Amino acid sequence: MYEEFHAADRWSGEDLHCRWKGTLVAIATRHADAVDVRFDVNGRPMWIALPLKAWGEQKERTGKVITDQIAAQIAGRYLKQLINEGYDSRREIYTMTVAEVLTHLDAVVAEAKELGAMPTLPVIA
Repeated sequence: MYEEFHAADRWSGEDLHCRWKGTLVAIATRHADAVDVRFDVNGRPMWIALPLKAWGEQKERTGKVITDQIAAQIAGRYLKQLINEGYDSRREIYTMTVAEVLTHLDAVVAEAKELGAMPTLPVIA
């Protein structure tokens, strides 16, 4: 679904190839209470930060946890939305709110149910 996709830049019409590259807990890397999901967008790094508080909110509301696989899908869906809305391609990091994470999570789960399963993340050597 969103581990690798194409989207057209709203302003230039350029085809953007977006590919998931990895997921890091940002506490260690930038002292933030977030999980950072990295994508390459036509070879340039783009980070989507998901606040850790969303993990707690999801656990409280459903009893289920957000996995790395689902976090990557959430971030990818958010990135695709940013591109469609006309994102600033010079920025390297975007931070989601808890509400945005949960909204995109619900949409990703609904899409996965339609497909029959959540796609797996590729192994990067």
